[in-house]
Amino acid sequence: MSRILLWVCLGVLPLLAADANLDRVLKGVEQRYNRAKTLKVLFNETYSVQGHPRKSESGDLTLRKPGRMRWQYDSPPGKLFVSDGKDVYLYSPDANRVERMRLKESEDMRAPLAFLLGKLDFAKEFRDFALKPIGENMQITAHAKTDKLPYEYILMLVSPDFSIHKLVVTGQDKAILIFNFDQERLNPVVDDAQFRFKMPPGATLVNPESGQ
Repeated sequence: MSRILLWVCLGVLPLLAADANLDRVLKGVEQRYNRAKTLKVLFNETYSVQGHPRKSESGDLTLRKPGRMRWQYDSPPGKLFVSDGKDVYLYSPDANRVERMRLKESEDMRAPLAFLLGKLDFAKEFRDFALKPIGENMQITAHAKTDKLPYEYILMLVSPDFSIHKLVVTGQDKAILIFNFDQERLNPVVDDAQFRFKMPPGATLVNPESGQ
């Protein structure tokens, strides 16, 4: 009987250790971003549909919680995504067009990016977690808790200080959105004026939710 108990313990202990390590990493990431008031980071994003990647885009991201952010693109130059905490604006310079929608109506689409808004809650949004060491970093994978969201699967690459270096989001349509983050700074001084969107001269304003 004692030998059986020994083998059971030897089988269970690694699982308990793995669960504890996963919980530690998840809590570390949540605390890092949920406690921050402002953040600045360089980003590169790539979007692939049915295995056909579009041209990657890059720039710098600045945010102030709650809900204010500015994605300023260097490539393509002039592209801009701004949230003032109530509305979000996407400016496409090639078409000289601005799309506006309420922040709350866009939150489901950005749930995998909730860490940027200070609303990261892994247990609420995701299930079936897995943790894998990648060098000194840790890779987290998880599935969405419901199939009613536009995404079904995420992958995060997390450094020892719990900063997110890479985020891969797989949509229900199998489209893949990849973000790489670099030179992250927590709680820098931020000018709130950059979160107030100004219409470019001659730009067309579109409200997708109203059909206009």
